[in-house]
This record gives sequence, C-alpha cells and structure tokens, in this order.
Amino acid sequence: MEWTTALPDWEERIVNGQSLVPCPPIFPDEAAAALDVFKALRVVDVAGCPTFAEAGDAWIFDLVAAIFGAYDASTGKRLIREFFLCVSKKNGKSTFAAAVMLTALIRNWRHSNELTILAPTIEAAQNAFRPAADMIRADKELDAASGGFLHIQDHVRTITHLTTKATLKVLAADNSTVVGKKAAFVLIDELWEFGKRANADSMFREATGGQVSRDEGFVFCISTMADAPAAGVWRDKLKYARQVRDGEIIDRKFLPVIYEFPKALIEREAHLEPNNFYITNPNLNKSVSREWLEDQLRVEMAKGAETRNTFLAKHLNIEISQALRSDGWAGAKLWPRGAEKGLTLKEILARSEVVTVGLDGGGLDDILGVGVVGREKGTNRWLAWAHGFISPEGWDRRKANWTVYEDFIRDGDLTKVDQLPDDVTAVVDIVRQCKDAKKLAKVGADPAGLGTIVDALAEIDITVENETLGGVRQGVALMGSIKTVERKLADGSFKHGGRPMMAWCAGNAIVQATGTGMRIARDMSGYGKIDPLMAILDAAELMAMNPDPPKERKYQLLFA
Repeated sequence: MEWTTALPDWEERIVNGQSLVPCPPIFPDEAAAALDVFKALRVVDVAGCPTFAEAGDAWIFDLVAAIFGAYDASTGKRLIREFFLCVSKKNGKSTFAAAVMLTALIRNWRHSNELTILAPTIEAAQNAFRPAADMIRADKELDAASGGFLHIQDHVRTITHLTTKATLKVLAADNSTVVGKKAAFVLIDELWEFGKRANADSMFREATGGQVSRDEGFVFCISTMADAPAAGVWRDKLKYARQVRDGEIIDRKFLPVIYEFPKALIEREAHLEPNNFYITNPNLNKSVSREWLEDQLRVEMAKGAETRNTFLAKHLNIEISQALRSDGWAGAKLWPRGAEKGLTLKEILARSEVVTVGLDGGGLDDILGVGVVGREKGTNRWLAWAHGFISPEGWDRRKANWTVYEDFIRDGDLTKVDQLPDDVTAVVDIVRQCKDAKKLAKVGADPAGLGTIVDALAEIDITVENETLGGVRQGVALMGSIKTVERKLADGSFKHGGRPMMAWCAGNAIVQATGTGMRIARDMSGYGKIDPLMAILDAAELMAMNPDPPKERKYQLLFA
C-alpha cells in the first residue's frame, strides 16, 4: 500500500488554512468508525457541552481520521505507529488528547489492555485526566455510575472499560511510574517539558515497551513550543518531525503535524501581525480569542525579551532559538546573523592567514572553553570556532544542565573527559593543530585561569617568554572585544559555525553596567555557562591587535 507522511508544501498549505495531514486515511472504514465515537464525545468546558461533531473543526477530524485510519483490522496491525502534534497553547490540546485516548479505549478489542497518558507533572496529569472524566460523566451511555461501561477512579486517575477490563491511566512521569507498563496506546503530553529531563529518553522507552507485542498500538506526542532553546528529547523529536514533514527523511510510520510560521514570515516579523495569528492557532475565534492575543501581544512587546519569548512560544508557537534576556548581551540577538554552516576548525585553518586562540574556564563546575578566531585571507573577515570540555566533577555539580550538555556532546561541540587533566591535554592538542598549520599568532586567557595550562603549553613551545602566550584582562577591560564582536556580527564580518552550544552560551551572557563601562558578568550567569563564548572573546581581543601572520613576523625579525 502507498501513502506518505511528508508534506513538502506545508508552508503554502498552512498560510492558506488547508489541512496539514499529508495523506487521507489508509483504511477509511476504520477512520469513519473512530470518528463516530470521537464526534459523539462532549466538550464539557464549552457552553452547552456540545459534542465534538458540533464544536470540532476539520483540522481535528483530519488528524483523528489519520490516527485511527492507519489501523488494518484484517491483520491487527497499525501501519503508522507514531503521531506528533505541535500547536499553540489554548487550541484544545488537553481536551483533544483526552478524546483521542477515550476513543482508543472504546475502540480497543484487547482484554486487559493498557492505555497511558504520560504527563510531565502532577498538575499536568490532573489537567489531562479531568477532561476525560468529564466527557464520560456528561454521557450516561458511557458513565458506569449511570449504567454505562466506563468506570472512573479519580483518586488514581484511572478509567476502566468494564467489558474488556482495559484501563486508561494518566501518570505523572518518573521512572518508577512507568516501570513494567505494557501500554499499547501512549499519549505523551507537553513533550517540551520532558526536554528538561536527562532521563526522559529511557523513561519513554519503558513507557512504550509494551508495543513490542501489541501491533495495534500507537504513540501520540503533543506539545507547544518550549519557552527556551529546545533541548533533550524535545529537541530531537522536533528536529525529526520537521525532517519527515519536509521529506528529508522518509518514515511512513511517523506522521507529524506542526503549526508553525514559515521562516520567511518570521524573518519579516509577519508573525506579529494579528491577521496572521490563525497560522498557528487553528482554533482562532473558537477556543482562542484573537482580541485577547492582540491585547497580550501589545503588553508583551513593551516588556523584556524573556517574558516576550514565553508569549511568542506558547501563543504563536515560535521556536525560541536562544535565551534572549532584557539584560543580555547585544551580540546574542545578532548571533544568528553570523552563522555559516560547516565552519569547522579545519576550515578556519585552511581559509585564514593568521589565528589566535582564547582559553577560558574557572572552577570544577565550569566548562573549559577553547576558542579560535581566524582572519580570512582576502576578506579580513573573522572566522570563529569553539569547543568545550567538562570534567566529571563539573558534570556531577550541574545536573540541571544535563539535557543541554548531552545535546552538545552529541553535536560534537562538548567533550566529557573521563579524568583530569585530560581536558588540558585536549586543549594543548587544539593549540598544536593551529601551530602546526603555521597560522598561530598567540594564545590568550584569563590570567587567573592559566594555572596548569602554562606548563602544558610550554611543552609545545607556547610560552610567555617567546610572546606566544599571554593573559587577557577580563571584566571592563574586555569591553573593546565585546563591542568589536557585536559590530562585526552586525556588519557580517564575523562568522561562526552556527552551533547550538555557542548560541546557548551567547544567550546566557548577562551584561552589567559599571562606573567605567560594561562587562559580561560571568558570576550572574549561574547554570547558564558562557565559558566557550568568553574564550572566543579572549581570542578576539588578541585578533583586534592585528597580528601578523607567523611567517611574515619571522621574516621581519630576521632583518630587524
């Protein structure tokens, strides 16, 4: 059988208000039977308690038909096994999720089957269970208390089908709650919240493990965008969903539906125009008030970036690329302008006439950052690359950062060393590469952080005595470098690899005014580390001195 889960023309379709479901139901009879059940359920938080048939919209019915229409009743096998919905807040996700899982419970044929809604917190679990319980109580044919066949147990957030003995349970997620579950049908609510958890991936494997022997099951993930840069399982799933939607990856068992603005509209800030609110709010003027969105947008645009980002992420479904703050570094907003994909250390060494290296890292809970800035031959543009190293002690002391650290490790931008001083050894190796390429002018670092690195660098003849190693004054003294990088980002003469770790570091940088200028206040960044960024700024400080290429400097010394 032929079907597709890709939707390469999604940008045109979403602007025109067309369906984002890429294919009609594979089995129309199964879709129709499930829609009969789904449409009969009542939406209890709407005046008059209408049914979904009366209050629902086409986008909802299309997705329900796709989910249940992927089941082959003749073989007992579901051909599309995973579904993904990302849509703005207040578009009825919780109510929709409850109705989908109730439909699955009612349509289920397997005795003693398990259906699970996995929520990130107890409060979220209550919000997911309440609509399901209310739908049952609003229908005497369903409610066991009125002679129906669905029994509600509020205290354990469980609904039992009295004929099949199948159960729908709503769980507040942790490892202990999902161990041993054999759920065939799993709905994961607010996936973005799970992106904050280092153990979320293993938790999901445990929760969905029952599908190994239950071919009729599905996994359904629903979420809004996160109000911070995507991390962990959320980052991975969102990226994969986009790749499947765009046709970059062919996966006919995964069907994504993402209500987001096309990039071109965001670039010209068309997402801030009220006439475009419908693009990520398919329930606009139903469960979502356009007037309220307009009023709130006006208020939020007058506030700081951090609160504005929450509004944009939740109500307009904008992905927040980095944590832009009202007291943040001006270069953070400009940082995406400098992105040049594929700008590796090897590429910089090949294209530059001279490079400088900056090092930065404080205590054991910090990242040891190394930054390289090269001056490009022919253009004089600055090309930047950075890497970070984290010790076992730093890993253990910053559990709150585990999900983002794991992402950066997978990206290849952060290395977790097994023991000290392996990080120093690796830094020296990077400096050696620059030296062996005959491009290295100088290595610089915070004088307070040189420590054991001095002796290690001396082994490759990088020393203070031969002027290839020196301290870079910090605090207000680094203001010139900070401002220089800002201006170069603005005019396009500063390029970097567009790596997520560096966007994160740039977004974490907090600027503090002083009596004589400004500084990036590393002590105020807390868990949001900035060491690789500071290493880049140290290297930029050296590059601002306009160093000669090593070969040219040697020639001048011979004839001095």
